Amino acid sequence: MKKQNIKHYSASISPDLQASDLHPVLQQVYAHRGISNPAQIEYELANMQPPSGLLGMDEAVAILQPAVEANKKILIVGDFDADGATSSAVCYRALNMLGATQISYLVPNRFDFGYGLTPELVEVAKDYQPDVLITVDNGISSISGVAAAKAAGMQVVVTDHHLAGDTLPEADAIVNPNQPGCTFASKSLAGVGVIFYVMLALRQALRASGYFNEQRPQPNMASLLDLVALGTVADVVPLDDNNRILVDQGLKRIRAGRCCVGIQAILQLAGRDMARAVASDMGFAVGPRLNAAGRLEDMSVGIECLLTDDMGRAMDIASQLDQLNRQRRQIEGDMQQQAMKELQPLLDSLSEAQLPKGISIFNGDWHQGVIGILASRIKEAFNRPVIAFADAGNGEIKGSARSIKGLHIRDALDNIATRHPQLIIKFGGHAMAAGLSVKAANFDAFKQAFQDECDRLLDNDALQGVIESDGELMAEDMTLELAECLRNGGPWGQHFPEPVFDGEFEVVDWRVVGEKHIKMQLATAESETLLDAIAFNVAADYMEATDGFIRAAYRLDVNSFRNKNTVQLMIIYFEGM
Repeated sequence: MKKQNIKHYSASISPDLQASDLHPVLQQVYAHRGISNPAQIEYELANMQPPSGLLGMDEAVAILQPAVEANKKILIVGDFDADGATSSAVCYRALNMLGATQISYLVPNRFDFGYGLTPELVEVAKDYQPDVLITVDNGISSISGVAAAKAAGMQVVVTDHHLAGDTLPEADAIVNPNQPGCTFASKSLAGVGVIFYVMLALRQALRASGYFNEQRPQPNMASLLDLVALGTVADVVPLDDNNRILVDQGLKRIRAGRCCVGIQAILQLAGRDMARAVASDMGFAVGPRLNAAGRLEDMSVGIECLLTDDMGRAMDIASQLDQLNRQRRQIEGDMQQQAMKELQPLLDSLSEAQLPKGISIFNGDWHQGVIGILASRIKEAFNRPVIAFADAGNGEIKGSARSIKGLHIRDALDNIATRHPQLIIKFGGHAMAAGLSVKAANFDAFKQAFQDECDRLLDNDALQGVIESDGELMAEDMTLELAECLRNGGPWGQHFPEPVFDGEFEVVDWRVVGEKHIKMQLATAESETLLDAIAFNVAADYMEATDGFIRAAYRLDVNSFRNKNTVQLMIIYFEGM
């Protein structure tokens, strides 16, 4: 358990929030997250940003509307992660709801084709003979792939949310809030959010043309928000005001049982209560099981789970996804042990302050589909940007990067590519995550270039782990009522984090559960009532810290067991006093 600094947010509660009937603790939590007006947490669909604000929307609709009206062949090209899977499912379901019947989807196998619309994937796409090809959650960097599709006679509509490079593909239409010139207010849409907006605009155009009638009624696109919520949370995009509306509306439908049977099946197998589903269930239960398909086999399995309306089939596919996720965890655990073993000599020879500010690691035996998770685990252990590489064949290695606050990883890779033009074959991504390919022979040179870039951009303060806390809770506030209030106060997620509090406790009792978790009973100085607490994935080396008194950062959580709800502290960090 790496030493962390606990830092309290500093923000005053606005008069508008103070005048609301929200719990005072929740008022403070919202103030810490930049909420000054209660309207910012009114998640009605009417408060969404309109589709018209997205650059390229008119051009996209101008292609898709006649394609739907004439029932042309449409091919959806997705990505092999949960955002790509939900994007493909939303596009497929929406087009079908609008009356299109000649719809197919194609997702590149990451091991054969890599990411996005490549010329090689276009050769496969030709077999479908599409009139229109729609990319979802990819395409903004597919210069040659789009050109190949166009040369093959396809109209190409790119829908994406990734950052654009210096050159855009010559598609017939591009809808991406992060493309140059787009003034759409929510730059944080996930890929599934972008295609949802495109389908909204398409329905609006079809409605205006008189397309809908008694035999072909106008569909309710809000029925797709369960998928939008899942993809948005799973892709860890910032939950700005607009994304919180999408996620909240989707979660409400899931809790009401009005979601696709695939999500129901995965939640059931994961042991999650659908009636109490929150954003973290999408991020830690459903999303990883979908991602396991793309990491280890073929994301088509995950997409089929989201497209079927047969509960029996959904349960069968969800069982496959669950088994794949178990395999992924085993592979990940083995890779993490190997990585730490390789890093150990460095740790033994250097103090923490002397460690490289950027870590690059490579092992030819590592699994390409799991290196992203490995990079995340090492990043968490050392609070440094990490890139993990695996062998990709043909003398190339593929890397998956994860970053920390203070270093925009895609921009850092762009800087390296500018300074060393022959070093990186290709790259792309976001502020906190990216992917890249380099020649295996250039690994050491890239490793040094990445260290140099991190040295240039990061100071020592950025490498110190910090837990941002909403403050200390009084003993009388540690109630089931407040825990439920906080749980329902979300959706919580990236850039709108779940509330965390801190305090000092006496450890009255503790025991190990599940081999690596610690269950505790804690006492406070203000109350004689003991509090249940649990710390997950705590290494045995730190168990002695539970003797006596601890300072802990925690979430006030609801523990549901045998139909009984009790308050529980979810310890995310603790240290002996």
